Amino acid sequence: MKIAFAGKGGVGKTSLCAWVADWLARSGKNVWLVDADTALSLGQASGLGADELPEPLVRRGDLVRERIHAGGFLNLNPEVGDLPEELAVDLPLGGDPVEGVTPGRKRLLVMGAVTNAGGGCACDANALLKALLAHVVMDRDEWVLVDLEAGVEHLGRGTVAQVDGLVVVSEPSMRSLQTGAEVGRMAADLGLTNQALILNRYEGDGSPVLEGLPEWSLSIPPLPGLGARQLTDSSVLGLPESDRLDGLVQTLLDRLSS
Repeated sequence: MKIAFAGKGGVGKTSLCAWVADWLARSGKNVWLVDADTALSLGQASGLGADELPEPLVRRGDLVRERIHAGGFLNLNPEVGDLPEELAVDLPLGGDPVEGVTPGRKRLLVMGAVTNAGGGCACDANALLKALLAHVVMDRDEWVLVDLEAGVEHLGRGTVAQVDGLVVVSEPSMRSLQTGAEVGRMAADLGLTNQALILNRYEGDGSPVLEGLPEWSLSIPPLPGLGARQLTDSSVLGLPESDRLDGLVQTLLDRLSS
């Protein structure tokens, strides 16, 4: 499956993306992780050190010139089939593989986003980002998890119209839920109706009702192990609550694939 993770900033969508990818890899699946968020934190959440992170594609001026400006013309449909293997870095497993299973491979692509004020036209860099994301989502016969930029702008551009499922992540707050509802509505307008709501850091009963939110929901309670670690380690893997998280992740994947 190809799954995108969206929601308001700071709600935990990057952590959830890292947990899902690690469970899949420990279960024998090969996984591509695509960091399309301006925060660029998926690599560190998945166990990489700051000095191990690859340079975001958006900063690779050499590739932008080579693929977009080849021949002196602006090529908005560049060849990118070789770039995932060239640009990706391997990620470590966050725990032991499932018993009797050969673990899969986790690979990270860091896309970045064009956000510099006064930078002028960014059509060339954005064209390369869009082409690579479309290739990974549409042409790769493997699991692909996309950590989207916070908010709804990516859906306005139709970035994830071709994924198989959307995970809307929210905190138990009205502002966060309203952003999640807007994400859900815009995705449905694109035809992406296979959605799930993850209510993170929630200890209550039931699920919120707000027009636009996915009808199916799953809650994740506050995780003391994560809270104790966050000031000393960027990784969200290998937590004391990992067994419980594995079960929640499998429930989510079963729902999206049903």
